[in-house]
Amino acid sequence: MKDTLSKRFVEIYGKTPEVFAQAPGRVEFIGNHTDYNGGVVMGVAIDKIVMVALAKRSDKKFVFAKAKTGEKIEVSEIAPLDRSKNWVNYPLGVLKFLMEAGLKADFGFEMLDMSSLPAGAGLSSSAAIEMSSAMAFCKLYGFDADLKTMARAGRKSENLFVGMPCGILDQGVSAFGKKDALVFIDCMTEDFSNFPLSPDCKIWLFNSSKKHALVDGLYAERHEECMKASKILSGNGEAKLLRNFSLEDLESAKSSMDDVVYRRAKHVISENDRVLKTRDLLLKGDMEGVGKMLKASHDSSRYLFENSCEELDFLVEAACSQNGVYGARLSGGGFGGAIMALTDSSFGEKEASAICEAYEKKFGVKPAVITCSASDGAKAI
Repeated sequence: MKDTLSKRFVEIYGKTPEVFAQAPGRVEFIGNHTDYNGGVVMGVAIDKIVMVALAKRSDKKFVFAKAKTGEKIEVSEIAPLDRSKNWVNYPLGVLKFLMEAGLKADFGFEMLDMSSLPAGAGLSSSAAIEMSSAMAFCKLYGFDADLKTMARAGRKSENLFVGMPCGILDQGVSAFGKKDALVFIDCMTEDFSNFPLSPDCKIWLFNSSKKHALVDGLYAERHEECMKASKILSGNGEAKLLRNFSLEDLESAKSSMDDVVYRRAKHVISENDRVLKTRDLLLKGDMEGVGKMLKASHDSSRYLFENSCEELDFLVEAACSQNGVYGARLSGGGFGGAIMALTDSSFGEKEASAICEAYEKKFGVKPAVITCSASDGAKAI
């Protein structure tokens, strides 16, 4: 990909790029919508990436281009662009918040990116562009930022430039990924750690081909419902996120909130418990137990958080009916996108094809299938 990106860069800008960096997409292993509620979550960085290339300019303008069309956007002032140019806001926001952390951008640049991540599959191509951009900016400007600073800049870009009220899951996993390991994140303290994933395990993704558009409201709606629940649970005291409350606390306050808000909170609080149980089961090597947690997570997303859909539910049930599957669940924001199936090494193309054929028979389209492995996180190359 580096050679292809370099060649296209020369075609568009007429010069050779000076800096390259890459960052992976991620699969949300377990912990659905827990991150912005201050909870815990586990994810895996995958071997599908976004790569960026940069070259210095003699002036202070920042230029971004699309690899496919060659369309260029020139920026002189670092501020969110309108919706038609939203693709620029991801890296531009990262630059702003790295500058707030101490990066000095005393010259401009030209930038181009390429991706091996399928769009709309819930694999967080947005975090991959943010983290690859962060790595590239730091290298270009000689700024020594740690991974946590980069992840925070990516999250702020998503929240304040793009308009997605996400937590730090996507950026954290893309930054802190390790080969053959999961990333565990405590979103309250923003502590990151890695837990080995059994080499016998495989991760399969089945893309429903139903594209989601999280910025368009559904994600923000769930965020608002969770904030309503946390405000009620906090009472007249200091406002606390849902991470701070137990199911017993929720039941005590049930009469004070409407049913929708109650169910959203119940999902988040119980999902935090499932993440902690999954971490313990992984340490014991109990993959059957991990699989049960994954399926329970999906059922909670389906019935309590209501961010699943008919297509995802079908794929999860079809996967769980196959031999060699420990468990399956929707992965990502939901409302479309992909499901993740955790399998042993006996699960292969034959079993995956059976799931795809059943899905095609019902919905008239064959889901895209991706097999991936746990990969290292963002890096300059």
